[in-house]
Amino acid sequence: MSSLNSTTPSQPPSFLLLGIPGLEKEQFWIAFPFCIMYAIAVLGNIILLIVIKTESSLHEPMYLFLAMLAFTDLVLSTSMLPKMLAIFWWGSGEIGFVSCLVQLFFVHNFSAVESGVLMAMALDRYFAICYPLRHSSILSMPVVTALGSLVLLRGVLLVAPGCFLLHRKDFCQHRVISHSYCEHMAVVKLVCEDTRVNAAYGIFVALALTVFDITVIVVSYTMILRVVLRLSSSDTQHKAFNTCVSHVCVILAFYVPVLFTSLTHRFGHSIPQHIHILVAHLYMVVPPTLNPIIYGVRTKQLKDKIVVLFQKGI
Repeated sequence: MSSLNSTTPSQPPSFLLLGIPGLEKEQFWIAFPFCIMYAIAVLGNIILLIVIKTESSLHEPMYLFLAMLAFTDLVLSTSMLPKMLAIFWWGSGEIGFVSCLVQLFFVHNFSAVESGVLMAMALDRYFAICYPLRHSSILSMPVVTALGSLVLLRGVLLVAPGCFLLHRKDFCQHRVISHSYCEHMAVVKLVCEDTRVNAAYGIFVALALTVFDITVIVVSYTMILRVVLRLSSSDTQHKAFNTCVSHVCVILAFYVPVLFTSLTHRFGHSIPQHIHILVAHLYMVVPPTLNPIIYGVRTKQLKDKIVVLFQKGI
């Protein structure tokens, strides 16, 4: 029996999610704006998916990538918001060990997918502005499908090993997670064994994804800027810039909280924990809330189709 115990990882049946340590009394009221944002995110992204699916004129690379982004936002926000609201309103913080790992996988995988889709959208804008005559042939339907599949596969292949490593570890009796959802490093801190491999792998994945995707985005928009500034007509320049503004706003809404959370988690030890956790929540709910609003308001073709859809009663 002792031999069996020595080779079998010791795992707790469940963890206890605290929510936001230091703001336990305020959590009940904090939940209301998060609930409103979640409702807007779900409704807005579902409308985007319906419009893009039903309107054949929107079956273009830009809108297909936007549909991928809307689906990703739905999965990402739904993977943690309902549980978070249950913690804030009813104190229902207990989550099973396997359920915690599943939530961890979905949160980190679809965060990676969102980053990859934003990168693909930057490439789409690059080809649309720099090579307008070849845009449709370069980003054909099979290519768009392949890019979306590769982005999803990349997230799975990078995030799954981290979950597998955690599943093989021995956990201490302490099972309280000072967070509102199962975040990788928050779970790693409960492991009794050496966690340097887990921590190093988590940093590697975060850096590999962020550095690669941001580099592609920055290079794409640098090339776009060079081409646009060479255009002779100011009206043409304005139209070219206008097609990119929505995407730039979406990129900033996602990457600013992500970078803040990632950097403060490792280096900003002087920042209060509740600030760190609140910002971590924001990048999970703000982009899914803002993305359909930004694209729905700023993209005329999409806005017109949404108005027609509402006039038909969806």
